[in-house]
Amino acid sequence: MKTHEQQRFDFLYEQLLTNLTLQDKRPATIDAYSRHVRRISAYFYCCADKLLTTNLKSYFADLIASHSCCTVKLDRNVLQFFY
Repeated sequence: MKTHEQQRFDFLYEQLLTNLTLQDKRPATIDAYSRHVRRISAYFYCCADKLLTTNLKSYFADLIASHSCCTVKLDRNVLQFFY
């Protein structure tokens, strides 16, 4: 990621962790959500808040082909929480 993209991601990532903690999510949930949002951002090489519907459709099509239903659902839940 470019420097400004990385800074934006870091800021949003910290907000995500704070919000998960404030909602009293379990440490395992926080770990899973944080891991998945990092994977999504790494897949596109940009911050997840910049993604378009077409990006997400292609991402989930690839994910469905290579991962379990649980992983797909977790990624969907992470994005819903992130936004």
